[in-house]
Amino acid sequence: MPRRFLLDFEKPLVELEKQIEQIRELARDSEVDVSQQLLQLETLATRRREEIFRSLTPSQKIQVARHPQRPSTFDFIQMFCEDWIELHGDRNGGDDMALIGGIGLINNRSVLLLGHQKGRDTKENVIRNFGMAKPGGYRKALRLMKHANRFNLPILTFIDTPGAYAGLSAEEQGQGEAIARNLREMFGFTVPIIATVIGEGGSGGALGIGVADKLIMFEHSVYTVASPEACASILWRDAAKAPEAASALKITGQDLLKLGIIDEVLPEPAGGNNWAPLQAGETLKSSIEKHLDELLKMTNEELLEKRYSKFRVLGKFIESVNLEEIQD
Repeated sequence: MPRRFLLDFEKPLVELEKQIEQIRELARDSEVDVSQQLLQLETLATRRREEIFRSLTPSQKIQVARHPQRPSTFDFIQMFCEDWIELHGDRNGGDDMALIGGIGLINNRSVLLLGHQKGRDTKENVIRNFGMAKPGGYRKALRLMKHANRFNLPILTFIDTPGAYAGLSAEEQGQGEAIARNLREMFGFTVPIIATVIGEGGSGGALGIGVADKLIMFEHSVYTVASPEACASILWRDAAKAPEAASALKITGQDLLKLGIIDEVLPEPAGGNNWAPLQAGETLKSSIEKHLDELLKMTNEELLEKRYSKFRVLGKFIESVNLEEIQD
């Protein structure tokens, strides 16, 4: 079993978990009955973990969303897909490994699944470009979504990226155009689209597969126009102010639900999805099935109109005007 990666604010649990592991080893090596003591310590650890995760700040939620052991797109697909065939290539000479997709079955219903894919270690992250797709990745996604629309397959997307790759080569290959084209085309698809923010939802990289009839996210995921570090560098020229930027950006599920940006916040196990990934998979599968059943009852015209209306009303601003200055 791989060693669990602990976040800074989880450190108070370390000593307690060491005690639990020592007692388990004692139980294995002797015939002493320690079940009662073990139960008490495990109950205490669970309670403390729940207390910690119940009061996370936005900057702490970002740490959870970026947890290296958090379930990825591949993990969720393997959890609840009865069958899965990955499809490769953008038909323009590339196959971006940061954005994957293919055909699968959920309860005998054929669907297209695609999403960002990060790596588990440094080597895999280099291959996956840390989940930051290049133009070819978004063109591959569009090719697969057009295929789904042609054959009447619902589209399920999984968002988990710090943003689209911003390197010179990506700009030369048309990063902005590729994302913009996806936004335009997704508004015209006549099949249901459900997008889930499973980790980070960063900037245009998230939007490139995020135009959906239903946008849902896990409670410790984040969805933002720019990373708090980038925002702090722009506003205050100091990346150390990222926690303040995280609070101001309103990036959590609870904030976004109030603003009408997302449609549902999915609860996570105490300790985050990395603590109980199978439970997280069941939660997500149940939500997807619920929304799919609702969307499949709509006609094509209803689906398109509701999708347009959903995004048309997003965004609020407050304009302050000095009436005396206008009169003068």
